[in-house]
Amino acid sequence: MSVGSTTTSTTTRGAARGAQEAGAAPGERSVELRRTLGRADLRAVPETRRAVRELLRHWGGPGRSEIAELLTSELVTNALVHTDREAEVTATVRPDGLRVEVRDYVSRRPEPNVPPAEDGTHGRGLFLVESLADAWGVSVPGTGAPGKVVWFELTGDAA
Repeated sequence: MSVGSTTTSTTTRGAARGAQEAGAAPGERSVELRRTLGRADLRAVPETRRAVRELLRHWGGPGRSEIAELLTSELVTNALVHTDREAEVTATVRPDGLRVEVRDYVSRRPEPNVPPAEDGTHGRGLFLVESLADAWGVSVPGTGAPGKVVWFELTGDAA
């Protein structure tokens, strides 16, 4: 069963308004993956990870695409587990780096924490994002729109 819809597009950004919104300079080439994830559908996590792996097949220095896969799966897992709602993933690759955004429809802001060592594998997602991403944050999607967007950025250089 599919986890919703997936769109991958390649765009050469010109001087148009869309180029500035995406953060691309005139003439830069960007590739974007968009995926809508079903409510609480945890099968979306490995499927999204595979889609990001394919998107980043020829991107970044050693280990950068693996970090991007890990951080994407952490944000997707958080969105699906902690909101019990659908989510949207957008990954944009530009010459200067990668930006991944995961939008959900719950306004509660996530907070990174370090769980006790005996807690196993739970509660480390945002701690990993904070530790491994070049930048990350939480934004509000627009005037009056519900939810939030949790995002991270990586440059294509080796860590």
